[in-house]
Amino acid sequence: MDLIALAVPFFLLALLLELAIDRFRQTGYYRSNDAINSLSAGILSESTGYFSKLLQYAIWGIVLSKFALFDWQLSWFDTSLQGVLLWILAAVLWDFCYYWNHRLGHEISILWAAHAVHHQSEEYNLTTALRQTSSSFLFSWIFYVPLFLIGFPADVLITVAAANLIYQFWVHTQFVNRLGVLDRILVTPSNHRVHHAQNQRYIDKNYGGIFILWDRLFGTFVEESDDDPVIFGVRKPLANWNPFWANFQVYNYLLFDARKTHRWQDKLGIWFRRTGWRPADVATKFPKTGVDLDEFRKFDPPLSRTRRRYVMAQFLVTIVASLAIADMFATQGGQFVLVPCLLLWTNLYTLGLLNEGRPYAARFELLRLLLVIPIGFYAMNNVLIVINPLIAGILTAYVLGSTLWLTMVPDSE
Repeated sequence: MDLIALAVPFFLLALLLELAIDRFRQTGYYRSNDAINSLSAGILSESTGYFSKLLQYAIWGIVLSKFALFDWQLSWFDTSLQGVLLWILAAVLWDFCYYWNHRLGHEISILWAAHAVHHQSEEYNLTTALRQTSSSFLFSWIFYVPLFLIGFPADVLITVAAANLIYQFWVHTQFVNRLGVLDRILVTPSNHRVHHAQNQRYIDKNYGGIFILWDRLFGTFVEESDDDPVIFGVRKPLANWNPFWANFQVYNYLLFDARKTHRWQDKLGIWFRRTGWRPADVATKFPKTGVDLDEFRKFDPPLSRTRRRYVMAQFLVTIVASLAIADMFATQGGQFVLVPCLLLWTNLYTLGLLNEGRPYAARFELLRLLLVIPIGFYAMNNVLIVINPLIAGILTAYVLGSTLWLTMVPDSE
Protein backbone atom coordinates (compact mmCIF):
# COMPACT_ATOMS: atom_id res chain seq x y z
CA MET A 1 0.00 0.00 0.00
CA ASP A 2 1.43 3.39 -1.08
CA LEU A 3 0.64 5.66 1.87
CA ILE A 4 2.08 8.72 0.14
CA ALA A 5 -0.25 8.29 -2.85
CA LEU A 6 -3.21 7.88 -0.51
CA ALA A 7 -2.21 11.02 1.38
CA VAL A 8 -1.92 13.28 -1.70
CA PRO A 9 -5.65 14.22 -1.82
CA PHE A 10 -5.53 15.12 1.87
CA PHE A 11 -2.38 17.19 1.29
CA LEU A 12 -4.14 19.16 -1.44
CA LEU A 13 -7.29 19.67 0.62
CA ALA A 14 -5.30 20.84 3.65
CA LEU A 15 -3.28 23.19 1.45
CA LEU A 16 -6.43 24.71 -0.05
CA LEU A 17 -7.95 25.09 3.43
CA GLU A 18 -4.84 26.86 4.73
CA LEU A 19 -4.82 29.10 1.66
CA ALA A 20 -8.49 29.99 2.26
CA ILE A 21 -7.74 30.83 5.91
CA ASP A 22 -4.78 32.93 4.82
CA ARG A 23 -6.95 34.90 2.40
CA PHE A 24 -9.77 35.29 4.94
CA ARG A 25 -7.47 36.49 7.72
CA GLN A 26 -5.20 38.39 5.30
CA THR A 27 -2.12 37.05 7.05
CA GLY A 28 0.01 37.08 3.89
CA TYR A 29 1.58 33.67 4.49
CA TYR A 30 1.10 32.76 0.81
CA ARG A 31 2.58 34.32 -2.31
CA SER A 32 1.65 32.63 -5.57
CA ASN A 33 5.18 32.76 -7.03
CA ASP A 34 6.79 31.28 -3.93
CA ALA A 35 4.09 28.63 -3.54
CA ILE A 36 4.34 27.61 -7.20
CA ASN A 37 8.11 27.34 -6.88
CA SER A 38 7.82 25.14 -3.80
CA LEU A 39 5.27 22.87 -5.43
CA SER A 40 7.33 22.80 -8.64
CA ALA A 41 10.32 21.57 -6.66
CA GLY A 42 8.10 18.91 -5.12
CA ILE A 43 6.76 17.79 -8.49
CA LEU A 44 10.30 17.68 -9.87
CA SER A 45 11.44 15.61 -6.89
CA GLU A 46 8.58 13.15 -7.21
CA SER A 47 8.94 12.74 -10.98
CA THR A 48 12.73 12.35 -10.99
CA GLY A 49 12.27 9.88 -8.15
CA TYR A 50 10.57 7.47 -10.56
CA PHE A 51 14.06 6.82 -11.89
CA SER A 52 16.53 7.80 -9.15
CA LYS A 53 15.00 5.84 -6.25
CA LEU A 54 15.76 2.56 -7.97
CA LEU A 55 19.33 2.90 -6.65
CA GLN A 56 18.41 3.04 -2.97
CA TYR A 57 15.81 0.28 -3.27
CA ALA A 58 18.33 -1.97 -4.99
CA ILE A 59 20.98 -1.39 -2.32
CA TRP A 60 18.52 -1.85 0.54
CA GLY A 61 17.30 -5.07 -1.07
CA ILE A 62 20.83 -6.43 -1.37
CA VAL A 63 21.64 -5.59 2.26
CA LEU A 64 18.41 -7.21 3.47
CA SER A 65 18.77 -10.37 1.41
CA LYS A 66 22.53 -10.91 1.74
CA PHE A 67 23.71 -9.30 4.97
CA ALA A 68 20.77 -9.09 7.41
CA LEU A 69 21.80 -10.18 10.89
CA PHE A 70 18.32 -11.37 11.90
CA ASP A 71 15.36 -12.82 10.04
CA TRP A 72 12.43 -10.64 11.06
CA GLN A 73 9.18 -12.06 9.67
CA LEU A 74 6.61 -9.72 8.17
CA SER A 75 3.89 -11.78 9.86
CA TRP A 76 5.19 -10.62 13.24
CA PHE A 77 4.03 -7.08 12.44
CA ASP A 78 0.33 -7.64 12.96
CA THR A 79 -2.36 -6.02 15.11
CA SER A 80 -1.53 -7.95 18.27
CA LEU A 81 0.14 -6.18 21.18
CA GLN A 82 3.48 -7.64 20.16
CA GLY A 83 2.92 -6.63 16.55
CA VAL A 84 1.97 -3.07 17.47
CA LEU A 85 5.06 -2.76 19.67
CA LEU A 86 7.21 -3.95 16.77
CA TRP A 87 5.65 -1.34 14.49
CA ILE A 88 6.36 1.33 17.11
CA LEU A 89 9.95 0.12 17.43
CA ALA A 90 10.45 0.32 13.67
CA ALA A 91 8.95 3.83 13.56
CA VAL A 92 11.10 5.09 16.44
CA LEU A 93 14.30 3.63 14.98
CA TRP A 94 13.50 5.09 11.56
CA ASP A 95 12.99 8.50 13.16
CA PHE A 96 16.32 8.13 14.99
CA CYS A 97 18.07 7.45 11.68
CA TYR A 98 16.15 10.34 10.13
CA TYR A 99 17.47 12.67 12.84
CA TRP A 100 21.07 11.90 11.90
CA ASN A 101 20.33 12.03 8.19
CA HIS A 102 18.73 15.43 8.70
CA ARG A 103 21.37 16.75 11.07
CA LEU A 104 24.33 15.80 8.90
CA GLY A 105 22.37 17.16 5.96
CA HIS A 106 22.92 20.56 7.58
CA GLU A 107 26.46 19.99 8.81
CA ILE A 108 28.23 18.41 5.80
CA SER A 109 28.47 20.49 2.63
CA ILE A 110 27.61 17.88 0.01
CA LEU A 111 24.61 16.71 2.03
CA TRP A 112 23.47 20.30 2.52
CA ALA A 113 23.69 20.80 -1.25
CA ALA A 114 20.88 18.28 -1.60
CA HIS A 115 18.82 19.30 1.42
CA ALA A 116 19.03 23.09 0.93
CA VAL A 117 16.17 22.97 -1.58
CA HIS A 118 13.70 22.36 1.24
CA HIS A 119 14.82 25.52 3.05
CA GLN A 120 14.95 28.01 0.17
CA SER A 121 11.35 29.18 0.47
CA GLU A 122 11.07 32.55 2.19
CA GLU A 123 7.50 31.76 3.21
CA TYR A 124 6.33 29.05 5.59
CA ASN A 125 3.14 27.23 4.73
CA LEU A 126 1.99 23.76 3.68
CA THR A 127 3.52 24.18 0.21
CA THR A 128 6.90 24.34 1.95
CA ALA A 129 6.36 20.79 3.21
CA LEU A 130 6.10 19.58 -0.39
CA ARG A 131 9.24 21.45 -1.44
CA GLN A 132 11.65 18.52 -1.72
CA THR A 133 15.06 17.89 -3.24
CA SER A 134 15.72 15.79 -6.34
CA SER A 135 19.25 14.70 -5.40
CA SER A 136 18.88 13.17 -1.94
CA PHE A 137 19.02 9.72 -3.53
CA LEU A 138 22.80 10.13 -3.76
CA PHE A 139 23.47 9.74 -0.03
CA SER A 140 20.37 9.79 2.19
CA TRP A 141 19.74 6.05 1.82
CA ILE A 142 22.99 5.36 3.68
CA PHE A 143 21.53 6.43 7.03
CA TYR A 144 18.83 3.74 6.94
CA VAL A 145 21.06 0.81 5.95
CA PRO A 146 21.46 -0.25 9.63
CA LEU A 147 17.73 -0.98 9.83
CA PHE A 148 17.92 -3.29 6.82
CA LEU A 149 21.08 -4.81 8.28
CA ILE A 150 19.15 -5.60 11.47
CA GLY A 151 16.64 -7.40 9.29
CA PHE A 152 13.44 -5.37 9.47
CA PRO A 153 11.18 -6.38 6.55
CA ALA A 154 11.35 -3.94 3.65
CA ASP A 155 7.56 -3.48 3.61
CA VAL A 156 7.65 -2.41 7.24
CA LEU A 157 10.46 0.09 6.77
CA ILE A 158 8.93 1.60 3.63
CA THR A 159 5.63 1.99 5.48
CA VAL A 160 7.11 3.71 8.54
CA ALA A 161 9.23 5.90 6.23
CA ALA A 162 6.05 7.04 4.48
CA ALA A 163 4.30 7.62 7.82
CA ASN A 164 7.29 9.69 8.99
CA LEU A 165 7.12 11.84 5.87
CA ILE A 166 3.34 12.26 6.09
CA TYR A 167 3.58 13.35 9.73
CA GLN A 168 6.02 16.11 8.78
CA PHE A 169 3.53 17.70 6.39
CA TRP A 170 1.31 19.31 9.01
CA VAL A 171 4.10 20.98 10.97
CA HIS A 172 4.81 23.37 8.09
CA THR A 173 2.23 25.96 9.14
CA GLN A 174 2.11 29.28 10.96
CA PHE A 175 -1.55 28.88 11.97
CA VAL A 176 -0.80 26.51 14.86
CA ASN A 177 0.81 28.08 17.92
CA ARG A 178 2.57 26.33 20.79
CA LEU A 179 1.03 23.06 21.95
CA GLY A 180 2.22 22.83 25.54
CA VAL A 181 3.54 19.44 26.59
CA LEU A 182 3.46 18.15 22.99
CA ASP A 183 6.17 20.67 22.13
CA ARG A 184 8.44 18.84 24.56
CA ILE A 185 7.92 15.42 22.98
CA LEU A 186 6.98 15.79 19.33
CA VAL A 187 8.06 17.88 16.38
CA THR A 188 5.30 20.51 16.28
CA PRO A 189 4.77 23.57 14.08
CA SER A 190 6.49 25.77 16.66
CA ASN A 191 9.51 23.47 16.87
CA HIS A 192 9.79 23.11 13.12
CA ARG A 193 9.41 26.82 12.39
CA VAL A 194 12.65 27.20 14.30
CA HIS A 195 14.29 24.70 11.98
CA HIS A 196 13.39 26.75 8.89
CA ALA A 197 14.76 30.00 10.31
CA GLN A 198 17.87 31.86 9.25
CA ASN A 199 18.10 33.77 12.55
CA GLN A 200 21.43 33.12 14.25
CA ARG A 201 19.95 31.61 17.43
CA TYR A 202 17.90 29.14 15.40
CA ILE A 203 20.48 27.99 12.85
CA ASP A 204 21.00 24.19 12.75
CA LYS A 205 18.42 23.32 15.38
CA ASN A 206 15.41 21.00 15.77
CA TYR A 207 16.18 18.20 13.31
CA GLY A 208 13.67 15.58 14.44
CA GLY A 209 11.08 14.13 12.09
CA ILE A 210 8.38 13.00 14.55
CA PHE A 211 10.12 13.17 17.94
CA ILE A 212 11.84 16.31 19.23
CA LEU A 213 13.35 14.13 21.99
CA TRP A 214 16.40 13.42 19.81
CA ASP A 215 17.21 17.14 19.69
CA ARG A 216 16.83 17.45 23.43
CA LEU A 217 19.04 14.39 23.93
CA PHE A 218 21.82 15.49 21.55
CA GLY A 219 21.81 19.22 22.31
CA THR A 220 20.28 20.58 19.11
CA PHE A 221 16.98 21.85 20.53
CA VAL A 222 15.98 25.48 20.83
CA GLU A 223 12.55 26.88 21.62
CA GLU A 224 10.78 29.42 19.42
CA SER A 225 10.94 32.84 21.02
CA ASP A 226 8.50 35.73 20.62
CA ASP A 227 11.46 38.07 21.16
CA ASP A 228 13.18 36.77 18.04
CA PRO A 229 10.55 36.22 15.31
CA VAL A 230 11.52 33.63 12.73
CA ILE A 231 12.84 34.87 9.38
CA PHE A 232 12.38 32.03 6.93
CA GLY A 233 14.78 31.07 4.15
CA VAL A 234 18.49 30.51 3.65
CA ARG A 235 21.35 32.93 4.02
CA LYS A 236 22.38 32.54 0.39
CA PRO A 237 18.99 33.25 -1.18
CA LEU A 238 17.86 31.33 -4.21
CA ALA A 239 16.62 34.59 -5.79
CA ASN A 240 14.82 32.92 -8.69
CA TRP A 241 11.89 30.62 -9.36
CA ASN A 242 13.75 27.93 -11.32
CA PRO A 243 13.27 24.52 -9.62
CA PHE A 244 16.25 23.10 -11.49
CA TRP A 245 18.59 25.84 -10.29
CA ALA A 246 17.15 25.36 -6.80
CA ASN A 247 18.57 21.84 -6.88
CA PHE A 248 21.92 22.87 -8.35
CA GLN A 249 22.59 26.11 -6.50
CA VAL A 250 24.69 24.86 -3.58
CA TYR A 251 26.48 22.29 -5.74
CA ASN A 252 27.48 25.20 -7.95
CA TYR A 253 28.92 27.15 -5.00
CA LEU A 254 30.97 24.13 -3.94
CA LEU A 255 32.11 23.44 -7.48
CA PHE A 256 33.26 27.04 -7.87
CA ASP A 257 35.40 26.87 -4.72
CA ALA A 258 36.74 23.42 -5.65
CA ARG A 259 37.83 24.73 -9.06
CA LYS A 260 39.43 27.91 -7.73
CA THR A 261 41.40 26.45 -4.81
CA HIS A 262 44.96 25.29 -5.50
CA ARG A 263 45.38 22.48 -2.97
CA TRP A 264 44.01 19.14 -4.11
CA GLN A 265 43.17 18.31 -0.49
CA ASP A 266 40.81 21.29 -0.47
CA LYS A 267 39.37 20.43 -3.87
CA LEU A 268 38.23 17.13 -2.41
CA GLY A 269 37.73 18.14 1.20
CA ILE A 270 35.38 21.04 0.57
CA TRP A 271 32.59 18.60 -0.29
CA PHE A 272 32.84 16.81 3.06
CA ARG A 273 33.78 19.64 5.41
CA ARG A 274 31.41 21.54 7.68
CA THR A 275 28.91 23.69 5.82
CA GLY A 276 30.18 27.22 5.32
CA TRP A 277 33.85 26.18 5.30
CA ARG A 278 35.89 27.54 2.39
CA PRO A 279 39.55 27.04 1.40
CA ALA A 280 41.69 29.90 2.69
CA ASP A 281 43.00 30.93 -0.74
CA VAL A 282 39.49 31.06 -2.22
CA ALA A 283 38.01 32.90 0.76
CA THR A 284 40.76 35.53 0.45
CA LYS A 285 40.42 35.99 -3.29
CA PHE A 286 36.63 35.71 -3.44
CA PRO A 287 35.33 36.95 -0.07
CA LYS A 288 31.65 36.76 0.77
CA THR A 289 29.89 39.44 2.73
CA GLY A 290 28.09 38.61 5.95
CA VAL A 291 24.33 38.44 6.28
CA ASP A 292 22.43 41.37 7.74
CA LEU A 293 18.93 40.14 8.53
CA ASP A 294 17.83 43.71 9.27
CA GLU A 295 18.25 44.33 5.55
CA PHE A 296 16.58 41.10 4.47
CA ARG A 297 14.04 41.44 1.66
CA LYS A 298 12.05 38.59 0.16
CA PHE A 299 12.64 37.78 -3.50
CA ASP A 300 9.47 39.01 -5.21
CA PRO A 301 9.95 40.29 -8.79
CA PRO A 302 6.99 42.30 -10.09
CA LEU A 303 4.62 40.58 -12.48
CA SER A 304 1.49 41.84 -14.18
CA ARG A 305 -1.91 40.51 -13.13
CA THR A 306 -2.44 39.05 -16.60
CA ARG A 307 0.81 37.12 -16.49
CA ARG A 308 0.13 35.88 -12.95
CA ARG A 309 -3.23 34.50 -14.07
CA TYR A 310 -1.63 32.78 -17.03
CA VAL A 311 1.04 31.20 -14.82
CA MET A 312 -1.55 30.02 -12.31
CA ALA A 313 -3.68 28.46 -15.06
CA GLN A 314 -0.66 26.66 -16.51
CA PHE A 315 0.37 25.46 -13.07
CA LEU A 316 -3.06 23.95 -12.47
CA VAL A 317 -2.59 22.05 -15.73
CA THR A 318 0.82 20.98 -14.45
CA ILE A 319 -0.67 19.56 -11.26
CA VAL A 320 -3.23 17.54 -13.24
CA ALA A 321 -0.48 16.30 -15.57
CA SER A 322 1.76 15.29 -12.67
CA LEU A 323 -1.07 13.29 -11.06
CA ALA A 324 -1.78 11.57 -14.39
CA ILE A 325 1.91 10.70 -14.76
CA ALA A 326 1.98 9.32 -11.21
CA ASP A 327 -0.97 7.09 -12.06
CA MET A 328 0.74 6.00 -15.30
CA PHE A 329 3.91 5.15 -13.37
CA ALA A 330 1.96 3.10 -10.80
CA THR A 331 0.02 1.14 -13.43
CA GLN A 332 2.47 0.84 -16.34
CA GLY A 333 5.98 1.40 -14.99
CA GLY A 334 8.88 3.78 -15.40
CA GLN A 335 9.53 3.09 -19.08
CA PHE A 336 6.18 4.67 -19.96
CA VAL A 337 6.66 7.96 -18.13
CA LEU A 338 10.02 9.22 -19.43
CA VAL A 339 8.62 11.29 -22.31
CA PRO A 340 5.70 12.65 -20.23
CA CYS A 341 8.21 13.61 -17.52
CA LEU A 342 10.35 15.46 -20.06
CA LEU A 343 7.29 17.47 -21.07
CA LEU A 344 6.49 18.08 -17.41
CA TRP A 345 10.02 19.27 -16.62
CA THR A 346 9.96 21.66 -19.59
CA ASN A 347 6.77 23.15 -18.24
CA LEU A 348 8.21 23.58 -14.73
CA TYR A 349 11.24 25.38 -16.15
CA THR A 350 9.09 27.70 -18.25
CA LEU A 351 6.79 28.53 -15.35
CA GLY A 352 9.85 29.69 -13.42
CA LEU A 353 10.89 31.99 -16.27
CA LEU A 354 7.40 33.45 -16.53
CA ASN A 355 7.14 34.04 -12.78
CA GLU A 356 10.45 35.89 -12.81
CA GLY A 357 9.23 38.18 -15.61
CA ARG A 358 12.17 37.29 -17.83
CA PRO A 359 12.01 39.23 -21.14
CA TYR A 360 12.40 36.04 -23.16
CA ALA A 361 10.01 33.94 -21.05
CA ALA A 362 6.99 34.38 -23.34
CA ARG A 363 9.03 33.29 -26.38
CA PHE A 364 10.26 30.22 -24.54
CA GLU A 365 6.70 29.39 -23.51
CA LEU A 366 5.52 29.81 -27.09
CA LEU A 367 8.25 27.43 -28.23
CA ARG A 368 7.09 24.90 -25.62
CA LEU A 369 3.50 25.14 -26.78
CA LEU A 370 4.08 25.00 -30.53
CA LEU A 371 7.08 22.66 -30.71
CA VAL A 372 7.95 20.76 -27.55
CA ILE A 373 4.46 19.50 -26.71
CA PRO A 374 3.55 18.21 -30.22
CA ILE A 375 6.95 16.53 -30.59
CA GLY A 376 6.63 14.97 -27.16
CA PHE A 377 3.18 13.60 -27.81
CA TYR A 378 4.26 12.34 -31.23
CA ALA A 379 7.02 10.41 -29.47
CA MET A 380 4.55 9.00 -26.95
CA ASN A 381 2.16 7.99 -29.72
CA ASN A 382 4.82 6.17 -31.72
CA VAL A 383 7.01 4.73 -28.99
CA LEU A 384 5.12 4.36 -25.77
CA ILE A 385 1.36 4.65 -25.89
CA VAL A 386 -1.42 5.34 -28.35
CA ILE A 387 -3.03 8.75 -27.97
CA ASN A 388 -6.78 8.40 -28.42
CA PRO A 389 -8.82 11.05 -30.29
CA LEU A 390 -10.19 12.59 -27.09
CA ILE A 391 -6.71 13.20 -25.68
CA ALA A 392 -5.55 14.53 -29.05
CA GLY A 393 -8.49 16.95 -29.08
CA ILE A 394 -7.83 18.14 -25.54
CA LEU A 395 -4.16 18.64 -26.38
CA THR A 396 -5.00 20.66 -29.50
CA ALA A 397 -7.45 22.86 -27.60
CA TYR A 398 -4.91 23.36 -24.81
CA VAL A 399 -2.12 24.40 -27.20
CA LEU A 400 -4.33 26.73 -29.23
CA GLY A 401 -6.00 28.27 -26.19
CA SER A 402 -2.71 28.85 -24.37
CA THR A 403 -1.11 30.32 -27.48
CA LEU A 404 -3.97 32.77 -28.02
CA TRP A 405 -3.90 33.79 -24.33
CA LEU A 406 -0.14 34.26 -24.40
CA THR A 407 0.03 36.26 -27.63
CA MET A 408 -3.26 38.16 -27.88
CA VAL A 409 -4.07 39.21 -24.31
CA PRO A 410 -2.08 42.32 -23.28
CA ASP A 411 0.49 41.70 -20.56
CA SER A 412 -0.63 44.54 -18.35
CA GLU A 413 -2.49 45.28 -15.17
